[in-house]
Amino acid sequence: MIAFFSATGNSRWAAARLAAVTRERLVNIAEALTGDCVYNLEPNERLGFVFPVHGWRVPMIVRSFIRRLVVNGPQGESTPPYCYAIITAGDDVGLTIEDYLNPAIAANKSLRQLGISHVDSAWSLIMPESYVGLPFMDVDKKEKEREKISRSDQRLQVIGEEIFDRKKSVIRLDHGHWPWINSHILGAVFEHQLITDKPFHVEANRCVRCGICAQVCPTHDIIGGHGLQPQWKHDGSCLTCFNCYHHCPHHAIEYGQRTRHKGQYFMK
Repeated sequence: MIAFFSATGNSRWAAARLAAVTRERLVNIAEALTGDCVYNLEPNERLGFVFPVHGWRVPMIVRSFIRRLVVNGPQGESTPPYCYAIITAGDDVGLTIEDYLNPAIAANKSLRQLGISHVDSAWSLIMPESYVGLPFMDVDKKEKEREKISRSDQRLQVIGEEIFDRKKSVIRLDHGHWPWINSHILGAVFEHQLITDKPFHVEANRCVRCGICAQVCPTHDIIGGHGLQPQWKHDGSCLTCFNCYHHCPHHAIEYGQRTRHKGQYFMK
């Protein structure tokens, strides 16, 4: 079972590539949260988490999924299922695994009952940048975008083999130069001040009311559809993943004044 969350498609791409190697089912976290989040593992089935890093931390939607997750192991199997994580980021990942994912796993009762208290192995993939919510941040140039995807493709081939073989204690993470500061200090600022839908607005002269933004929002935070100009609900569900911004075919969605003249990206 590969539980994944993806907005602009980087993590979905990685999860799909991995599923082709392990031949295990994909579980879309955004869709799973509309149900009961209860799963029965097959004999020898692995448990994987694939998601992008948000502010050097685990995205809130992934944390919500893990809190609700109930995993039942195969009858008569005493060995804990192999558990792993692949996280994607435009640059570095801080202490996303060590200080946020592992504690979330350890707090889940059903996982503890299966003998899972942390991931057995973890990897990061540096993928094209999609966060544009700060003045100094923008999407990558096309050449850099292609380079990142190519390198991650090669790295993912090795990762897939290691996961298939259930290799443990493999920790290959791009922590960055200041992982604690990024995850704990800057991450707190990001989570408490920058994750909000309040700055999102529509340039009415460019909006064609196609409804794409409402369709691609993973938390259904946008009121809209074909023939309607989108409105954000301001209900606290926004992840500031910028999926609406990146998928807008006429660049009609802006985030305050910070995204003017910036590029768009999503994995096609």
